[in-house]
Amino acid sequence: MNPTHDETWRARVHLAAANRLAVYDDLEEGIDNHFTMRVPGQDDRYLVLPFGQHWSEARASDLIVFNEAGDVLEGSGGLELSALSIHAPLHRLTGANVIMHTHQTWALSLNMLEDNRLLRGSQTAAFITRNIACDAGYTGLADSLSEGERLATVLGDKQILFMKNHGVLVVGDTVAQAYRRLYKLERVCRAQVLAMSTGRPLALLDEAMVKKVEAPNPRNSHSQAEREALYFAAMMRVLDREMPGYAD
Repeated sequence: MNPTHDETWRARVHLAAANRLAVYDDLEEGIDNHFTMRVPGQDDRYLVLPFGQHWSEARASDLIVFNEAGDVLEGSGGLELSALSIHAPLHRLTGANVIMHTHQTWALSLNMLEDNRLLRGSQTAAFITRNIACDAGYTGLADSLSEGERLATVLGDKQILFMKNHGVLVVGDTVAQAYRRLYKLERVCRAQVLAMSTGRPLALLDEAMVKKVEAPNPRNSHSQAEREALYFAAMMRVLDREMPGYAD
């Protein structure tokens, strides 16, 4: 079924909102890093903020559409090389609708350590650890599609990629899902780095408890998808107060 104009515009609004939220949540680096999303109904067309525009300025109408050949098909502005090199192959090979790559502070801090594993030290971490793939070593700037293809192989069927000495990457079916995943990842990385900085032993959850936390709970009144949608809707209301204009 072909997407409606409203569905396509909603995708633009959500991706622009995610860029601004990354500023609000201190996950961005100004004009660098990339959030991309498949254009609804088009497997080989992707939305991204044009390079050179600060993430706090992101508007739905500003997003450009590009393909894996590096052509800008809609909108005006430049496409950054590493955005093309990392994201286009990952979209194609993983089937992800949304990909978010950042150098966010606390996740990067953890990925600067020789042992960069996220530990099962909290309830939130217990939900995340099984979904992380680790790229073992830094390979330099991403400047070719082969790098994105390599990263897709490392990611496999996981939703989070730890990029050693570099940053992190998450994939998702929706902007809401991917952004909530990215935000929660930063929170648990911050908690672990802070706990480790005390120099005292960490109390980790054992395998039995992790399985208990992961198990579906029939008493939950909201599904995971509902929680993601409610979270993102709440955060867009925050933006409406604090950083309006993303839906223009």
